[in-house]
Amino acid sequence: MTIKFKTLLLLLLCAEVLTIPTFGRGDGALIPNRRDVYGDGRIFDISHRYAPDMPFWGSPDGLGEFLWLPKSMKNGSLANNSEMKLPTHTGTHVDAPGHVFDHYFDAGFDVETLDLETLNGPGLLIDVPRDKNITAEVMESLNIPKGSRRVLFRTLNTDRRLMFKKEFDTSFVGLTMDGAKWLVENTDIKLIGIDYLSVTAYVDVIPSHQVLLESRVRKTVR
Repeated sequence: MTIKFKTLLLLLLCAEVLTIPTFGRGDGALIPNRRDVYGDGRIFDISHRYAPDMPFWGSPDGLGEFLWLPKSMKNGSLANNSEMKLPTHTGTHVDAPGHVFDHYFDAGFDVETLDLETLNGPGLLIDVPRDKNITAEVMESLNIPKGSRRVLFRTLNTDRRLMFKKEFDTSFVGLTMDGAKWLVENTDIKLIGIDYLSVTAYVDVIPSHQVLLESRVRKTVR
């Protein structure tokens, strides 16, 4: 099954932004209004909320504490000021070419060099067969329409709820080496997303990433 969706990226070009809060009930109770869909479907927020018990690469104990409140109004501060510390590849994230190529890293190819036109626009959400990694054979069988530029793969990772399990699981589904090569050589896809911490399978995670990111045109998101 293939489902079309739309995304919209909002750029806030200022140092500080204030928004007027809305609350979920009319009886005076202060309940944050957390939503995933905005503007009648113009914006879909599919990112994972950060939590101490979310999975973290290579760790059996999850992310751990990453957010604290060094200044609190309850303790006499003028305002509540939080601090956050976590790796850039935590939860939902995008890879820059410098992630797996040292010469790109040294040259400054970080996330600020990514093309926002690629990161923003219509895409396809594709259900992948649940019994295997995303090999070249699987990629060919998906019959992704020509001209598709942005694709998210929904896999067994979602069925197993891996993003909601604290311990990192190396058996997650991802693109294999030959699957990555097939995608590069036979499709117009420029952005690939998946439902776990890596778009490529654990067994050859770095070589497959290099296949996808070598041209600096393609982006991988999780």
